[in-house]
Amino acid sequence: MVVLSALIFVPLIGALATLLFKSEKAIKVVALIATLIPLVLSLVLFAKFTPANTGINLNFQFVESYSLAEQLGMSYTVGVDGISMPLVVLTTLLLFLSVIFSWDVSFRTREYFILLLLMGVGVMGVFVSLDFFVLYVFWEIVLIPMYFLIGIWGGPKRDYAAIKFLIYTHLGSIVMLLALIAMYFQAYPMLGRYSFSMMDITRVAPHFQPALQILMFGALFFGFGVKFPIVPLHTWLPDAHVEAPTAGSVILAGLLLKMGGYGLIRVGVIMLPDGVRALLPLLMTIAVLSIIYGAVVCLAQRDLKKMVAFSSISHMGFVLMGISSLTLSGINGAVFQMFNHGLITAVLFMMCGVIHHHAFTRNIPSLHGLGNVMPKAVIILSIGFFASLGLPGLNGFVSEFMVFIGTYEAYKIWVLIPLLSVVVTGAYYLWTLQKLAFGTWNKELGKATDIAVYELVPLVVLTVLLFLFGLYPGLIIDVTNGAGMQVVQIFGGVLR
Repeated sequence: MVVLSALIFVPLIGALATLLFKSEKAIKVVALIATLIPLVLSLVLFAKFTPANTGINLNFQFVESYSLAEQLGMSYTVGVDGISMPLVVLTTLLLFLSVIFSWDVSFRTREYFILLLLMGVGVMGVFVSLDFFVLYVFWEIVLIPMYFLIGIWGGPKRDYAAIKFLIYTHLGSIVMLLALIAMYFQAYPMLGRYSFSMMDITRVAPHFQPALQILMFGALFFGFGVKFPIVPLHTWLPDAHVEAPTAGSVILAGLLLKMGGYGLIRVGVIMLPDGVRALLPLLMTIAVLSIIYGAVVCLAQRDLKKMVAFSSISHMGFVLMGISSLTLSGINGAVFQMFNHGLITAVLFMMCGVIHHHAFTRNIPSLHGLGNVMPKAVIILSIGFFASLGLPGLNGFVSEFMVFIGTYEAYKIWVLIPLLSVVVTGAYYLWTLQKLAFGTWNKELGKATDIAVYELVPLVVLTVLLFLFGLYPGLIIDVTNGAGMQVVQIFGGVLR
């Protein structure tokens, strides 16, 4: 079975294949095929995935393993379980739709699509890697394409945003690497050999000294927290989003942020339970702070894209809160929230791009009367807003509800504090919608046109999925449940 390797390397082959063509259309078609194949393969894997066999130890599915350096314990090992499977599908979907949405790119077209495909290689590698060495290689691969996407195709302050993104995320990567190396050497006496295998280290890491686990988990929490991003490590995100091209923002919010949540569960929570227990109050405090801070700051934003960027801080705080509950509802809700947030932010950032492209600004007060000239855009934007604020029937409601249930099981009445953010979230979305949709069109902006076909196709697909997973959440929860149960079993009796 080499399907997981195909998910990683088909986009890489596609990136190399673009070098053979001079025509912009041919380059775009190659990129489209190189993302369509992984999407189809990931859906096949999703259909064949057996939730009953999922787990966090030795029960990964579709595993491939090839030795790289036996003496050092390095191997190319990939596999998926209930935590990573939804994120694999999300990665292939957003990459494919981003290529379609970028169909009008005409400036340095070849380089643009090469970088977009390389982003897919890195993100997919992170979600399927079962070896620390390989994981870190893919983790670092992600940084360079995003840096250039922001720095070349970004807005007026693209240089500043690109450098800030690279410094923050690379610093987080270095701290994460130190923790991974410490785990590698600490596992040696217990295993009797060196091994970067995540399955090997998962067996022995819970037996590390508690003080050492606290240090390791703290370092991992910092490294993964930059990617989340948690408050106060979040300041790179709004700048990166505002300046990035639309597809870059979709990949950044839809996939890169999920690397932080995924890594925290896969490496931190599962492998270092004593460290989690000791730092649990800090995790929950930061989660609640991120949720409320992100929501309140959104109230003050005038740039539509910046508002959506800050909303990501708030909604990713729900992921950390679900993880911090250490309950089945919380863990399942956290993974489902990552999946849902990827879909919702893809809609919202694409709509920011559509509005900026067709109405010539993202300034919220200037866009009054948008519903008169761009009715399709306003309808889709409204659905995205409603999904993000947690309207029942749309996917955002289910995952946030599960996180709140898990948090109540663990912390009882304290759940009322983050629950207040729901009111604030509704306020800034409804206020923005009222400003944008109603009134008389601002003629000073010129003649606006509605969504183009190449923009409408990915937006319609995503909108349908918002309803699908809102009405049938079991499609994802049934997949995540087995892995979630085993995570909770590690902490049996700690929190219920």
